[in-house]
Amino acid sequence: MMNNPQLPFKCTSSELEKAAINRLRTHIAYLPPQCHVFREPWNHSTVLCLDFVQCPHLLDSLKEMEPALIEGVQALGLGNAIIFRLGKKLMGWKNITS
Repeated sequence: MMNNPQLPFKCTSSELEKAAINRLRTHIAYLPPQCHVFREPWNHSTVLCLDFVQCPHLLDSLKEMEPALIEGVQALGLGNAIIFRLGKKLMGWKNITS
């Protein structure tokens, strides 16, 4: 579903989260469109999950770009850590410190 610029923005937490993730994708141009990006709670924190199940061959190259990813996640307040996944399999974890 495409956002229509003529329709008013819904100020729900879900819509704000989608907008922040879209902005992250805009600023991190090398983030592949096949990579599923979402947030999820872990104990008392929120983590940004990058799932490469549809593009596993791109996982290692993106993990090398961690500094830019961390900067984007911090700037947008998307989480306290980044998780790299292949489906349900955890492939990497990077804590984000303030």
